[in-house]
Amino acid sequence: MNRRTVGRQPKYQRIAADLKAAIAAGTYTPGQRIPGENDLMATYEVARMTARQALATLRSEGLIEARKGAGIFVRQYEVVIRRRGVQRLSLNLWAQGKSVWSADIDDRSLEVDSVSVMEEPAPKGVAATLDTPAEAPVCVRRRRFLLDGRPVLFATSYLDAELVAGTAITQPDTGPGGIYARLDEIGHKPVHFREEIRSRMPNAEETAGLGLTPGTPVTLICRTAFAEDGRAVEVNDMVLDSSAYVLEYEFDA
Repeated sequence: MNRRTVGRQPKYQRIAADLKAAIAAGTYTPGQRIPGENDLMATYEVARMTARQALATLRSEGLIEARKGAGIFVRQYEVVIRRRGVQRLSLNLWAQGKSVWSADIDDRSLEVDSVSVMEEPAPKGVAATLDTPAEAPVCVRRRRFLLDGRPVLFATSYLDAELVAGTAITQPDTGPGGIYARLDEIGHKPVHFREEIRSRMPNAEETAGLGLTPGTPVTLICRTAFAEDGRAVEVNDMVLDSSAYVLEYEFDA
């Protein structure tokens, strides 16, 4: 950036750029307090609104966070969960009555604190994947997962309502091994999975439900489970707190 461009920048952007450079250089490390509004006003000889805008810029980018009564700090990203994308879908887990989460959490506390199961029309793309008529209701399971008391994931599973009628899949508690073990019992064992991953900024419901701080994106994973005959038997849309996850995929060449 040349001097002429810098000169045209609003003052708050120049202050924000200085702070970002200091964070990148390690002058301010994760968890360390950075200059607040009063400090920036004195250092840069600017109005409070200018200092506030500079800090708001860093907050919107997820670089800093405000702690009530303590100040502004460089944000710390703590890996809460390492999601082992291959191991967690192994037949050896759910066929033995274990949760797919057991590959990720060891002995930590996992809680599903919100479960709803209902029949409703599937989104257009989901209906096409499950090969169900667009107007036909599907079984929809919505859950929120907490790890050690912290919300980390929303998950919504879509299944053919006729296929799973009368099974525990239509109940809040699907039993040992979860959905995949129940599908196995009715002759539709998943043998192949596809996951698509992308990210975006959260909506208001996701921000509140996952306790996200400003500037935190969510990771979206759409997993489709296929039976031996190639039929898609479940579509699972997941919304993850990206600051809590590392997505790990380990496989042979």
